[in-house]
Amino acid sequence: MHQPAIEFFTASDGYRLHYRRWRAAQDKPRGTIVALHGIQSHSGWYTATSCQLCEAGYDVLFLDRRGSGLNERSRGDAPHADRLLNDVAQFLQWVRFTNDRGGQAPVILLSVSWGGKLAALTAARRPELINGLALLYPGIRARIRATATQNLKLSLADVAGAQKKRVPIPLQDPSLFTTDADWQTYISSDPLTLREVTVGFLLANRQLDRQLLDAPDCIVCPTLLMLAGQDRIIDNRATRGYFLRFASGKRKLIEYIDAAHTLEFEPNRDETVRDLLSWIDSFG
Repeated sequence: MHQPAIEFFTASDGYRLHYRRWRAAQDKPRGTIVALHGIQSHSGWYTATSCQLCEAGYDVLFLDRRGSGLNERSRGDAPHADRLLNDVAQFLQWVRFTNDRGGQAPVILLSVSWGGKLAALTAARRPELINGLALLYPGIRARIRATATQNLKLSLADVAGAQKKRVPIPLQDPSLFTTDADWQTYISSDPLTLREVTVGFLLANRQLDRQLLDAPDCIVCPTLLMLAGQDRIIDNRATRGYFLRFASGKRKLIEYIDAAHTLEFEPNRDETVRDLLSWIDSFG
């Protein structure tokens, strides 16, 4: 299996972001795929798919969100929503304008689970940075969300200055992610899996949710939505409805009826990668 390089990108506030890069063998790759992970996961979870995309001729740059994965500084924290969005936009801008291997090849923004929030808002705000948007079981509309009481407590914690207080992520059961026992064990034992976030991160998450309300009208690029039919984390019905509001005239929806949330860990992963590649190849 093609092993990635671990590289770094420094955001405008000085935070050093790790990312895994799978570099295509040819001098001129067919395109560049910039990928964003979920709330608990990191780029290392998606090695198999990233490797296949690379072997198909694409450079893959899988960014670890600040405070997640290989990024140990300020673990589980985020100062505000715009900082998370700026990280993505700045990374894309660097990829777009300084990566000379791709030339005029397309840049695809790919996201999984919670990362779909950042990807959708980036596509809405900075459409010039990407040629296409792939949303894999995106966390834009979730089954598991804060109650009115929890939102009140979050606001009170903000007023009290408790932004650094740590809170467990309510997704500790690995069976929520996959039905495969081996992958469940992997998730449970992975030292880089994020278990807690700060109140500051939850406040940033709430800001993202509010900003997402108006985003569909501004998403104009070709977009792919891939859903897992047995997903216990994502509200597929609400997600489909949200997706159909996109202003883009080129939308494609694929649903894998028998799959659980993390398609990477499901038995039909090869099928999902073929479908993803077929869509990405259409940009060539």
